[in-house]
Amino acid sequence: MTAQGRSDLAIETSGLSKRFASHAAVDAIDLAVPSGSVFGFLGPNGSGKTTTIRMLLGLATASDGWMRVLGVDLPGRLSSVLPRVGALVEGPAFYPFLSGAANLSRLDSADRYAPRSTRRQRVDRALERVGLTHAAHKKVHAYSLGMKQRLGIANALLSPRELLVLDEPTNGLDPQGTREVRSLVASLAGEGTTVFVSSHLLSEIEQMCTHAAVMSAGRLMAQGTLDELRRAGRVHARLQTPDAATAREILTARGLTVESAGTLDDTVVATLPDAASPDSVAAEDIVAALVRGGVRVRGFSIDGASLEDRFVELTGEGFDVAE
Repeated sequence: MTAQGRSDLAIETSGLSKRFASHAAVDAIDLAVPSGSVFGFLGPNGSGKTTTIRMLLGLATASDGWMRVLGVDLPGRLSSVLPRVGALVEGPAFYPFLSGAANLSRLDSADRYAPRSTRRQRVDRALERVGLTHAAHKKVHAYSLGMKQRLGIANALLSPRELLVLDEPTNGLDPQGTREVRSLVASLAGEGTTVFVSSHLLSEIEQMCTHAAVMSAGRLMAQGTLDELRRAGRVHARLQTPDAATAREILTARGLTVESAGTLDDTVVATLPDAASPDSVAAEDIVAALVRGGVRVRGFSIDGASLEDRFVELTGEGFDVAE
């Protein structure tokens, strides 16, 4: 099935689904990945991220729906779009007793679009971009997990790419390696490459991406810029007072939902109505009502939703915030 696509999107799907018997691993998702973005595909392990990527790359057949990558309908014209796409999916696999450079050379030779005469230059440049020049001639079995991950990214960068798809790209990397990958992704985006990053790490998405989508149990829960996702979340009022019980009554009467009224730190947390935004709330009116009611206000703030708050709200699950 095909449909009229949007020229400003690097990846577009409609009703994309993948079923295994009665189980929907991916359930009718409508993705819209803007060209030139660094797009975070976020969700807990098992939420359908890798299955979606495998369909986009022609590694799995969709059960229903349609998809378009770089303006090309898939899977019918897969061979015409794959040379424009670099990918690292489900971890890299290499010949362990060949060097990193030799592995990349063999992989490059399998690309019928890659000229043999410039193979050495492509391999050297890819290794340099991921910080592995010093280990170019070391056998891969002696590489750390993080080095193997970077070698996998180097393989995806052997030829110029319009779209780079990275599945858990910082898996196994130390903090320095993680920073290097973020810097690499930023430089690629600066050159006009669209980067699609799948991750279960909230911190990775926040520091690397301009846009994001949230998956949960095979369904696409939300997508947009990071700011749009934050603004769509619930707004909270935080109050410090020794008069928690009275404060609860007053806040409830004003349409707020009190989530907690702690006794240890005297903090009351309440959720504002769904239509509220941090800029639309008259905090002074709430404080004035509390004071009139005899509540001793020691501190008060209105907080917009963090990405973590928003993701938990959407999925009902916690997200890892660090490796």
